[in-house]
Amino acid sequence: MQVTETQKEGLKRGYKFTLPAADLAATVEAKLKEAQPEVEMKGFRKGKVPMAMMKKQFGPRVLGDAMQDAIDGALRKHLEESGDRPAIQPKVEMENGENWKEGDDVVVNVSYENLPAIPDVDMGKLKLERLKVPAEDKAVDEALENLAKSAQNFEDRRKGSKAKDGDQVVIDFKGFVDGEAFEGGEAQDYPLVLGSNSFIPGFEDQLVGAKAEDDVKVEVKFPEEYGAAHLAGKDATFEVKVKAVKAPKPAEVDDELAKKFGSDDLAALKKQIADRLEAEYAGAARAVLKRSLLDQLDDQVKFDLPESLVEAEAAQIAHQLWHEEHPEEHGHNHDTIEPTDEHKKLAERRVRLGLLLAEIGQKAEVNVTDQEMTQAVMQAARQYPGQERAFFEFVQQNPQVQQQLRAPIFEDKVVDHIAEQAKVKDKNVTKEELEKAIEALDEL
Repeated sequence: MQVTETQKEGLKRGYKFTLPAADLAATVEAKLKEAQPEVEMKGFRKGKVPMAMMKKQFGPRVLGDAMQDAIDGALRKHLEESGDRPAIQPKVEMENGENWKEGDDVVVNVSYENLPAIPDVDMGKLKLERLKVPAEDKAVDEALENLAKSAQNFEDRRKGSKAKDGDQVVIDFKGFVDGEAFEGGEAQDYPLVLGSNSFIPGFEDQLVGAKAEDDVKVEVKFPEEYGAAHLAGKDATFEVKVKAVKAPKPAEVDDELAKKFGSDDLAALKKQIADRLEAEYAGAARAVLKRSLLDQLDDQVKFDLPESLVEAEAAQIAHQLWHEEHPEEHGHNHDTIEPTDEHKKLAERRVRLGLLLAEIGQKAEVNVTDQEMTQAVMQAARQYPGQERAFFEFVQQNPQVQQQLRAPIFEDKVVDHIAEQAKVKDKNVTKEELEKAIEALDEL
């Protein structure tokens, strides 16, 4: 195979691969001779089929296989010898493909963009701040109060009291559509919290102000998108008997509350809450540190980028943002979305940082373990309750999905590797300051 360079401009590479017809014919001849002893054909004993018959019967297929093998082998050898790393699958086009005939040389044009050389990074020059937020007593107390509200009880109001929003009313009810009672529209001693929006819109509002022993006629309209088709959009009347009006009473913040949430006592529950809060703060602080690290790398490290990768990333960004702005569009049956300059700028940053982190990770021998992958798959599978097994099988059969799950784990491990070598200074801040730092990330 003869290889001639046709383009070398920036990262773009072009080569002409020429396979002489005589070499191709010799390869076909050799393959046919190798197969001849095992070939059987009507009228001939095994291994005695004439070569002319072999060529007529099997020649075209063997020719195609030999041609493909020669091209693949030549490309593989070229990449090994040149050290090139194509950014995407090389484009392979056969010259005069439609007019080519047996006996002609095979001429193939190969083009690709080479991955750039990634400069080394002096990680010791990176300066980072790790924000530290202690779990203050005030935050722990607020969390305890919310837990107490979630575990609240209801106590009877004074006789004759009117029901308020947030109160619980114990009711009997029976529903009618077009004067006929309908299935599922009746219950006794039903505890309904007013304002919980657990009933048809408008139902709970008409019970505000009701007293125990009141009979109330509630008139509502089922939503058009209601689950039961025979009721959707229909007017309904409910005969309601209010049997009790109860006021909410938050649970006491004490050892009993702690036991309800699996802790031995109140002190243990407070520690549990403090640990959870500090873990949440640490996760948020890590996001701030990671953004600072990536910003510094993006500013300090520059190199040429493969246009093909940038264009593909810009198109993906534009497509994703369009769908976020049009949540009602679930399919892809829409006009082509042209990336803007802002999309292209963001794409350049992502491609640059992606290539840089991949290079640093490779040199540092950063790997995603089987255990980490299993945890990632399990976490993703939780989004499909009842279909976990099918999701696991789907991931096993799709390398692209595996890579999508692996990529963020790899990136985080590389970021941790860089941060370990950077100059990191701890800085104590308040919860409010941390929240502002997180909000600033969304503005960039």
